[in-house]
Amino acid sequence: MASLSVGVACVLLVLCMVVPSLAAVYTVGDTSGWTTGIDYSTWTQGKTFKVGDTLVFKYPTFHTVDEVSSSDYSTCTVGNAIRSDNSGSTTVTLKAAGTHYFICGVVGHCGNGMKLAVKVESSSSTTATTTTTNPDFSYSSSNRSSFAAYFITCVALIVILVINVSLWQEF
Repeated sequence: MASLSVGVACVLLVLCMVVPSLAAVYTVGDTSGWTTGIDYSTWTQGKTFKVGDTLVFKYPTFHTVDEVSSSDYSTCTVGNAIRSDNSGSTTVTLKAAGTHYFICGVVGHCGNGMKLAVKVESSSSTTATTTTTNPDFSYSSSNRSSFAAYFITCVALIVILVINVSLWQEF
């Protein structure tokens, strides 16, 4: 019975180490959101984006989130979006490694700073669950942060361990 407890403890330890590697959720522009007058190249500094991470764009509905080509990003060309949304709350799951480019499709807004280039690294495992509610963008089915998922998992695993130890002591 003691070997069972040790086995369960090892599984719990491994799970607690694995769970923090869940996909990250980034709110573009943090509290400022997706708007003109923000330097999004500064916002990306110090962040490591991986396949499976999500970008959450919060903005008034007179703006758009357009995923565009590198050349359209560089020249702020509107009207050629690969994907576009204007719902006011767009969540994009980063599904492929490489650089992804986003602009606001309103004429003049990209030139005023509403442009974001995100370099995405490949990930050993993709854990983000998505559903599609807009054919152009992928929306996350859960808004839980990675920390909340980690915390809930660790609490559940500790409860399981305590129950297992209690049962073991009864024998």
